[in-house]
Amino acid sequence: MTTRVWDYLSEYENERDDLFDAVETVFGSGQLVLGASVAGFEAEFAGRHGLDHCVGVDNGTNAVVLGLEALGVGPGDEVITVSNTAAPTVVAIDAVGATPVFVDVREDDFLMDTDRLAAAVTDRTRAIVPVHLYGQCVDMDPVLRVARAHDLTVLEDCAQAHGARYHGRTAGTMGAAAAFSFYPTKVLGAYGDGGAVITDSAETDRALRRLRYYGMDDAYYVVSTPGHNSRLDEVQAEILRRKLTRLDAYIEGRRRVARRYEEALRDIAVDGGLMLPRTRPGNEHVYYLYVVRHPQRDLVLEELRRRDISLNVSYPWPVHTMEGFRHLGQSEGSLAVTERLAAEIFSLPMYPSLPRDRQDHVIESLREVLAKL
Repeated sequence: MTTRVWDYLSEYENERDDLFDAVETVFGSGQLVLGASVAGFEAEFAGRHGLDHCVGVDNGTNAVVLGLEALGVGPGDEVITVSNTAAPTVVAIDAVGATPVFVDVREDDFLMDTDRLAAAVTDRTRAIVPVHLYGQCVDMDPVLRVARAHDLTVLEDCAQAHGARYHGRTAGTMGAAAAFSFYPTKVLGAYGDGGAVITDSAETDRALRRLRYYGMDDAYYVVSTPGHNSRLDEVQAEILRRKLTRLDAYIEGRRRVARRYEEALRDIAVDGGLMLPRTRPGNEHVYYLYVVRHPQRDLVLEELRRRDISLNVSYPWPVHTMEGFRHLGQSEGSLAVTERLAAEIFSLPMYPSLPRDRQDHVIESLREVLAKL
């Protein structure tokens, strides 16, 4: 049996009755769109973050799109972010008509190099989108200092950081707003697409609700400003409500797997050239992914495939090198650390219900492969 980087079936079996009850709750409610389940999840997810406002949307990409639009970002603006991210972060910036501007990342934790932020600001810069990658937060204090100094807005990309904390502050509570994805693989994942934007601003909340519903306010068919059809599905919202009560358990399960990897691979990592994840001081990592690094990455992956272990690379192609973004002018060679990481990083299996025998297989196989290099 192939060991994969993510699988939901064992979790599904454990939670099956609750998931079926969630579906029955929605189907028997009499309202299938923007009903009690969406409203309930929004209130509970906002409360989890100590905020008053959460707007559920159809996916994480549109959470970034609507978040930027609600904060006034649009054509002619520049938005600073990173190229070491999932392409949707950048696709969303492009979708609102803004220009993505990339800064490089750090060698040790693969997160935005905040020392490079100020130099990337121009008179067209309108926003910063820090990506809390792999399960831990960007160094947000420098981000916020640059934003204040240049009157910029900050939209946190929290797609990979549900429940992560930075010096006691929860991911998503430090900028003007924050975008979340609930894609099935996420720390808090739905059984399909889903997303949300959280904010402490009532004005931003009103704008988001209008934007997700065609641009309408209260009266149907009366558009006050052009918007989208980006509503969170009722069934996914009810499933997310149930799973939100188990979020802390999911996080602890991920941390438990991470501790096993750390303990079992620490010695061979030094001798075998494997770099294990590093948590920034003050961060509380939730391990959406367990990303390691090796200079012979492709050879390691091939040897692991021979042992029925199929792993992912997040991400093998930096966004600035993709054909669809070559017009931005940041060609290969412009982001040295990002490009170096793309050739060396890969992810070990990471999900709360990962069986212990599968963990053992990964650990033993990786030790064997590294010992032979």
